[in-house]
Amino acid sequence: MPGPSRAGEHVLDLVAVMDRLRSPGGCPWDARQTHESLVEYLVEEAYETVESIEESDRDGLREELGDLLLQVVFHARIAAEDPDDPWTIDDVADGIVAKLVSRHPHVFGEATAETAEQVEANWHALKAQEKGRSSVTDGIPSALPALVHAGKVISRSAALGDALPPMPSAAAAVDAMAGVDDEQGFGDLLMALVAVGRERGFDAETATRVASRRRISEIRRVEGQE
Repeated sequence: MPGPSRAGEHVLDLVAVMDRLRSPGGCPWDARQTHESLVEYLVEEAYETVESIEESDRDGLREELGDLLLQVVFHARIAAEDPDDPWTIDDVADGIVAKLVSRHPHVFGEATAETAEQVEANWHALKAQEKGRSSVTDGIPSALPALVHAGKVISRSAALGDALPPMPSAAAAVDAMAGVDDEQGFGDLLMALVAVGRERGFDAETATRVASRRRISEIRRVEGQE
């Protein structure tokens, strides 16, 4: 009598299906895909997953996570076929397991971290050490949407604390937020700022990117990088 299934073992079925699709006699469309040709699908599935979360669509989220998982398995299968530097889905899994263990010394080692903020600060410090990065802002993808990029810059620099100068218009932002007590109100305020900016000929995406670059320069000056 078979014992209880192990969590995750059905992922092996997906790996087997992808192997069949990419092998001779499989699917011509799947067989001709490359890392580059799949980029648009990876991005699309990521955004569809976000939409499911925002709409609290649990059934949709389960489906979209499956589509995302397919992209991971698909890319790993393509990589396994590389004649010069092949790696597999197991290498992908081994890498993230090792990373999670090393970045959680408060769980798997002797370090302590009492709050989520401490955990996040430790994560970024360990990541910078592992990758030989000289700035907490190194490695933030420049192609991220402007607001996401700005959030990353602010989050990464939190460990510098009072060493950083206050952001321009910080006082005005606090005043504007005085009547905002939930995320919906915050979103309405952002929309209103975008609308007012457009009336004055400002592009919110460009303006936010420029402000993020200025903040990165300030962070690197504090770090002694500039």
